[in-house]
Amino acid sequence: MVTASQAGALERASALLDLEVRDQARVHPAGYLDLIGGAGPQSTGTVQDLMLTGVVPRIYERWWRPALGRMMKGVFGPGMADEHRIARTLLDLGAGDAVLDVACGTGNFTRGFARAVGPEGLAVGIDVSETMLARAVSDTESAGLAERSAYVRGNAQEMPFVDGVFDGVCCFAALHLFADPSRALDRMTAMLAPGGRIAFFTSVRGRSAPLRTWESVAGTRSGMRLFEREEVTRGLERRGFDDVKQLVTGVTQFVGGTRAG
Repeated sequence: MVTASQAGALERASALLDLEVRDQARVHPAGYLDLIGGAGPQSTGTVQDLMLTGVVPRIYERWWRPALGRMMKGVFGPGMADEHRIARTLLDLGAGDAVLDVACGTGNFTRGFARAVGPEGLAVGIDVSETMLARAVSDTESAGLAERSAYVRGNAQEMPFVDGVFDGVCCFAALHLFADPSRALDRMTAMLAPGGRIAFFTSVRGRSAPLRTWESVAGTRSGMRLFEREEVTRGLERRGFDDVKQLVTGVTQFVGGTRAG
């Protein structure tokens, strides 16, 4: 059953949707807006398949995401608390802002953003997994943040929102899973208002030949794309982002920038 606080946030999120899809949206009993029903984008591999199961959402925040991140970031790389801090720093959210969390999973970052933007702001999470979103809605309600958080089931690569409606867009641990990352970058850029900030946590290829060989094999089997060292940063610069920052750790990178006004 959808609560009053959830309904209010869903109505606010619905107003941000493209007119072409707004009429297709329905409120799922679990408490999120569903734009695609039984359909979904084609999986890119094993990792994305696992995200759609009922098992991963139950262990995602406590075990799955921290363990996978640690393996990719390296022993001395940032922990989960550091990831949240980096995201907040790159996005520089303030009270009343609207922020989009792309491929939000169980909403662990979305909830942090909701706290940052306050009651007048709105944190929207979009994901394709029904099980992930159901858990996100439940955990957000338990955290007392439902009035400022809304979840949408849709194609995170296309992001069916009106252009320029978000002050921040975050995409942590997902860009490398998209079938067309360039298209995803285009859409994320379009979602941002002038002066809006973007933040990524994604893959990056190593420099040594043995490591690159291992990465290629692992990427093929998992469906994960491995970006070249300057591929994402240059992609942002070509799309008009200023103050582009990059932090490389292990075979991952944090990247952020500000859309030119």
